[in-house]
Amino acid sequence: MTDPHNAADRGRADVEKRWQDTGSYRSAALYVVAVVALGAVACAVFLAVDPANIALASLVPGVFLLGGIGALVNAYRTYRRGGTWPMWQGAAWFLFALMLVALAFPAMAG
Repeated sequence: MTDPHNAADRGRADVEKRWQDTGSYRSAALYVVAVVALGAVACAVFLAVDPANIALASLVPGVFLLGGIGALVNAYRTYRRGGTWPMWQGAAWFLFALMLVALAFPAMAG
């Protein structure tokens, strides 16, 4: 058995890839859904108010950038507690990929 407070055991648990933490997966998935919903609202506001406004257009990728950074912060906090952190890292990468796609909105406004 691994001890989450021992640094060597914590690393071994990461390598074993036997994660059974459905709570961490569920919370990371709900976080992604919430950030994507917020990004969709920002996109709707941008398209409804003024499609030529660069500030509103930049809000869409900004939401995904801040969401990805927040997911990485949660991954680090979960890692320090000895929990299952790779779900949070995957959530961050997904949000960063959405940010790259959403960078088309400021180009569309300009």
